[in-house]
Amino acid sequence: MRNDSPSHYGGTTRFLHWGMGLLILLQFLKLGDRIRDGEHWIGQTIVPWHISIGVLIFALAIVRLGWAMRQRPHRPQPEASPAMVRLGHFLLYACMFLMPLTGLAAMLGGGYGLTVFGVDIVTKTEVEIPWLGAIGNLHSPIAWIFVVLVVGHIAAALFHHFVRRDQTLRRMLGQ
Repeated sequence: MRNDSPSHYGGTTRFLHWGMGLLILLQFLKLGDRIRDGEHWIGQTIVPWHISIGVLIFALAIVRLGWAMRQRPHRPQPEASPAMVRLGHFLLYACMFLMPLTGLAAMLGGGYGLTVFGVDIVTKTEVEIPWLGAIGNLHSPIAWIFVVLVVGHIAAALFHHFVRRDQTLRRMLGQ
């Protein structure tokens, strides 16, 4: 089943959810550098892919938002706290867009250029653009907010599964 229904999320929705979830978790590994106040082997292993994965997440977020808007009439509606559910999803989507945009601002604002999966998209200039750099400075604080939101999202799914014993998690698992 490709499309969503009131009882299940379709294959496209599940693919976008779990695929992007995995990519986002990979991006969070870069935070190991921030925790250790410097370079860490995990961050160094991820660095060559961090920007490319971020661009991929941005592209998938655009697709996912369009898909979600198209599927909204078919999706199950939250029974409890619909305003909280909508706010939570809005904030998660905001981070999915803001993280790549602030990362791009950091790269271009610092004159680093942009290379995506080995292809130079913007050539390195070493010329700093202060206003872009200032926007880029929001990248790390937003990342920490994103971590909190993702942990909250996971906690809410587990709460629904183990405490409320409803079908929320099962729908996203395709059961």
